[in-house]
Amino acid sequence: MRVLVVGGYGLIGGQVVTALATARHEVIGAGRDVRRAGRQFPFARWEKADLARFSATDWAPLLAGVEVVINCAGALQDGPHDDLSAVHVTGLMTLARAAEAAGVRRLIHVSAAGLAESASAFAHTKRGGEMALASQPVDWLILRPGLVLDGAAFGGSALLRGLAGFPFVTPCAYPDSRIQVVGAQDIAHAVVAALEPSAPKRMAIDLVSTESYELRAILIRLRQWLGLPPARVVSLPMPIAGATAAVADALAMLGWQSPMRSTALAQLRQGVVGDEASAAALPSIRIRNLEQLLIATPSGVQERWFARLYFLKPVGLATLVVFWAVSGLTGLLALDRAAGVLHQAGFGQDIARPATIAGSTADLVLALLVCHRRTAPLSLKAMIALSAVYLLVATVWRPDLWSDPLGPLVKVIPAIVLALMMLGLIEDR
Repeated sequence: MRVLVVGGYGLIGGQVVTALATARHEVIGAGRDVRRAGRQFPFARWEKADLARFSATDWAPLLAGVEVVINCAGALQDGPHDDLSAVHVTGLMTLARAAEAAGVRRLIHVSAAGLAESASAFAHTKRGGEMALASQPVDWLILRPGLVLDGAAFGGSALLRGLAGFPFVTPCAYPDSRIQVVGAQDIAHAVVAALEPSAPKRMAIDLVSTESYELRAILIRLRQWLGLPPARVVSLPMPIAGATAAVADALAMLGWQSPMRSTALAQLRQGVVGDEASAAALPSIRIRNLEQLLIATPSGVQERWFARLYFLKPVGLATLVVFWAVSGLTGLLALDRAAGVLHQAGFGQDIARPATIAGSTADLVLALLVCHRRTAPLSLKAMIALSAVYLLVATVWRPDLWSDPLGPLVKVIPAIVLALMMLGLIEDR
């Protein structure tokens, strides 16, 4: 059958698209940015769509001939690019109404487990979306996964790996919180099972492991899975955890979608638990526990690299911001001395001073651009190019600087290498 998967390239959506294609369904994937998805999942047709902004008229062409719609789209917290109410409530209602009008047979909505007791905006809008969907005439089914684990890492699963790979100790907020997990593949299998004519209708099913775990136990087991030496789990004081979440919230305004934001912290405090017995409504599926998930996906060197570099990535970006900002400010604040270096190389004052101002200003602009997620890749490339130009010009006009005891040119090379490494690590999924 023809199936439309909204949010089809995320941690869950990617597994759903793959499972559907494996089951020989015709898959249409939809999302806000589908260029990479088209390369990664070439067996599906990809269409650009925005759940938060699309009207029923916008959905109509995508729904032509579609028998089932699966919504895997969601957001963690309000921000410049995310509106929780628009994504979780009004967007879902619009999609459901458009699906009904197009004659879609079924709509499967992937929500989240453990929302009942949470007062966060995430939980509030997720509950609102479920209630809105329940009021629609379209044949619906809600799947509520617990903490999602997968061979790939994104969001909360990426954060857990980063914490498990932390050197010397394992920091953890709310280590006593109870968590029930689920594999992304198990969710995908549940979606495929939900397409069967005998599948349950108009109900919510929690997809969670029968066992619940303390968060500290999950981190300890993940560290073992990574093959790293044991490390003591250290409970983060709440002021530190809160300050970290506040910084992550601020960075989200610049496009950096960190899983350490205040919403995630609130969900961790509450825990992630559901009704494991409800999965019996889909008798053909099996929800694996933590041990079974980790055994099925042995770690390799790439997982250890990811875990160890997880927190080094923001440190590396911050280092580049400071390096280029200090370089630009130094040139402007000590303009005469900086211009004197060019003057000694044979440039006239009418050229040396403007060139110094231009170079220092460029350094500051690049430091600012790398702070924003959207412009960071371009800024990193410009840093590499501009550093190469600095080295080339200095080699031609002031080759003596290579032998300077303070190494002003030699020190540029590590900055180029760091920018290259950050460019390679810039992607989030």
